[in-house]
Amino acid sequence: MNRNDIKRVVIVGGGTAGWMTAAALANKLQGLAIDIELIESDSIGTVGVGEATLPHIRFFNSALGIDEAAFMRETEATIKLGIEFCDWGNVGESYIHPFGDFGLPINNVDFYQHWLKHFQSGAITTPLHEYAAGVMSAKHNKFRIPEPSSSNIEQHYGYAYQFDSSLYAKFLRRYAQAKGVIRTEGKIVEVKQHNDTGEVVSLALDNQAIIEGDFFVDCSGFRGLLIEQTLHAGYDDWSEWLPCNRAVAIPCESTNPLMPYTRATAKAAGWQWRIPLQHRTGNGFVYWSEHISDDEACSQLLSALDGKPLAEPNQLYFKAGRRNVCWEKNVVAIGLSSGFLEPLESTSIHLIQEGITTLIELFPQQRVQQQDADEYNRRMALNFERVRDFLLLHYVATKRDDSDMWRYFRNLTLPDSLQTKIELWLSRGYIQRYEFGVFLPPSWIAVLLGQNLMPTGFDPRVNNTSDAEFIQTSERMRKAILNSVNNTPLHREFLTGYGAASNSKPLKSAMASTTSGGN
Repeated sequence: MNRNDIKRVVIVGGGTAGWMTAAALANKLQGLAIDIELIESDSIGTVGVGEATLPHIRFFNSALGIDEAAFMRETEATIKLGIEFCDWGNVGESYIHPFGDFGLPINNVDFYQHWLKHFQSGAITTPLHEYAAGVMSAKHNKFRIPEPSSSNIEQHYGYAYQFDSSLYAKFLRRYAQAKGVIRTEGKIVEVKQHNDTGEVVSLALDNQAIIEGDFFVDCSGFRGLLIEQTLHAGYDDWSEWLPCNRAVAIPCESTNPLMPYTRATAKAAGWQWRIPLQHRTGNGFVYWSEHISDDEACSQLLSALDGKPLAEPNQLYFKAGRRNVCWEKNVVAIGLSSGFLEPLESTSIHLIQEGITTLIELFPQQRVQQQDADEYNRRMALNFERVRDFLLLHYVATKRDDSDMWRYFRNLTLPDSLQTKIELWLSRGYIQRYEFGVFLPPSWIAVLLGQNLMPTGFDPRVNNTSDAEFIQTSERMRKAILNSVNNTPLHREFLTGYGAASNSKPLKSAMASTTSGGN
């Protein structure tokens, strides 16, 4: 082995980010003679409020060989078919952003383009969501695992999970330790750097232990112990576009029915989340402190709970943005240490996953090469920026002007990237596709139409399809979806039958059978 080979990886911090990183590295780097050690302290709390995910988490678990039903049982997980947005376009309106397509292409043109033509002309009045199996299943609190190989419209949807993030971290901790990851308890009191290069070489703990490493992953949360406090990477502040800077969170007792989706309800100075788990419902209020006090935000949240509170409110403070670089010298920041974007579209865990996946692809065999760090930083910057644009779309695609916050967004100058995307949509319903970026065209379409941004035109190729063919084909799709939903079990019944309910018997299940769909 070359003396410059990476032989020891040290992960700073546990929680969801730390243990996802440890589990993935232990699995993907096995056989490379690389030791992995994670340092965490039980006395340092984690944020632990991110309980909703995107469909990509299924592929992360699958890559680790995790049994889906077992994972769901141990994390009190429920199914997530999408997010219901209430009062965003106008007060009193709602829509669901699903994980999957709206309809199937007709004559090689996206279904929604055909729908735009006929809806704009008044030929049909059926809303687009009735051609989305995921939306209709969610509205009826139904779920079954879609068949990955089917071309039928009723199978064209993806799904994610709503789970207890602290239980997920514990689940992955057991997985990682079984694969050889060493967990060390302790607080870091000193970071030692190389005199010439500035790279991190060791960490001193409060119990006098010295932990040496060749490569470090900073999962220390908002404080960014290595990436910011030590290496001073800097922070790109996005408060101008995403000014909500505080949140208060609290769990409450579960209520029926057990919904297979998350809810985000817009308020005068922010928005409220509701995430149903098997054992509790997660609730939170994200807000802009310039327009509402902490006490009033907490009061509004408590007054809107569905059930009895199960804990004291947890207050969080943050600033939207990202590190100027996530990889500096021999340190990579993953999770909150790399940046934070409010949890409106459940992207926190996904950005962790993107950071891990990209790190594995660019993992250095020997000493860190600057081109690897540059490529990592480029890709993560794009991921953050495109999530930022998608979140901001929810705030600016609105007709609300009933509060100072909404009037602020009505007059906001947008990032060029988002402005261009909206203009292309309004002219002919065109959605740009990216190489990097989690949200695919159906997601953008769901929000744009859900919040009343209707294009003035459409793809002219739809004129090659007769009106009669479209009406007949679209009605066949709609009826197929309704028939399927009628024959689908309730969400709670699915959990029990699948062996995923926390009080059900373990059943044999394979993640490989559930890797269909996507966002």
